[in-house]
Amino acid sequence: MNVTIVDYNSGNISSVVNSFNEVAKDKVKIEVTSDLSKIKSSDKVVLPGQGSFKSCIEALNNIDGLTDMLNEFAITNKKPILGICVGLQMFADIGYEETETKGLGWVSGKVSKINNQNGKYKLPHIGWNQINIVKDSKIFKDIENNSHMYFVHSYELVPEDRNVISSTTDYSSNIVCSVEKENIFGTQFHPEKSDKTGLKIIDNFINL
Repeated sequence: MNVTIVDYNSGNISSVVNSFNEVAKDKVKIEVTSDLSKIKSSDKVVLPGQGSFKSCIEALNNIDGLTDMLNEFAITNKKPILGICVGLQMFADIGYEETETKGLGWVSGKVSKINNQNGKYKLPHIGWNQINIVKDSKIFKDIENNSHMYFVHSYELVPEDRNVISSTTDYSSNIVCSVEKENIFGTQFHPEKSDKTGLKIIDNFINL
């Protein structure tokens, strides 16, 4: 089996690559590429994302045919895809970071700034926070509820359909921190920076 981590020049993805390699050992081939044919032939895809919603969408669109290939992979062929941080946010219809930007439209909803209650809560939301698992997600197999995950973000995904939400965290309000919709998985937190629990989530995704 091969898992492709999409490298579309959106910041440093070395920790994502290292953690997937650590979990995969020699059993699973991990490839880091933006090559469309390699993405097409892979069994699973990971879409990382660092920086702003706008910059990540633009970086995706700068690689000719990449957005179409991801649509074919996730929507037409229904193969498993995992979005991490802004990778998850890009699943939405629209994002409001910097300027209004169209997303991939896989999960109906928007990405808007966390309400910090007039400065009561610091933005970006950085550090460890407990997650509340609200549905039986395949990537949370053997993960205890209220486990701590590592976050770095100022914007949150607000899905129209609450049924896609698989976990939330309390930070100024009830923030969506993961989704599952058929073959589409996403985490707002960084599993690659969330110690053994995060590695278990990566392992669960690899073993889907």
